[in-house]
Amino acid sequence: MNPADAKAKGIKDGDLVRVFNDRGQLLAGAVLDAGYAPGVIRIEEGAWYGPLSEKEGAIDTYGDPNTLTQDIPASELSQATSANTCLVDFEKFTGEVPPVTAFGGPMIVEA
Repeated sequence: MNPADAKAKGIKDGDLVRVFNDRGQLLAGAVLDAGYAPGVIRIEEGAWYGPLSEKEGAIDTYGDPNTLTQDIPASELSQATSANTCLVDFEKFTGEVPPVTAFGGPMIVEA
């Protein structure tokens, strides 16, 4: 994220940040870079989904950007993701850091 945006919210390089919108929320580490335009946050794809609980809207503990985007295809032809951009807000995460849950498998398994 742009250093000016981070400074306005009291965020420093390496801080834990909660990124959220009406679709979901995730935790990510702040990396400040003046090369990003003000108002832009970049979250890399590839993180595994790791919600803190099974409840809808639970915070994703591993930074999966899919928690913030719509799950719709770009077109019927391509079926590619249309989720390369979305609107979010962010804040410095405060409180106890939750454990990363992305690598433990499902919390509930029904046969």
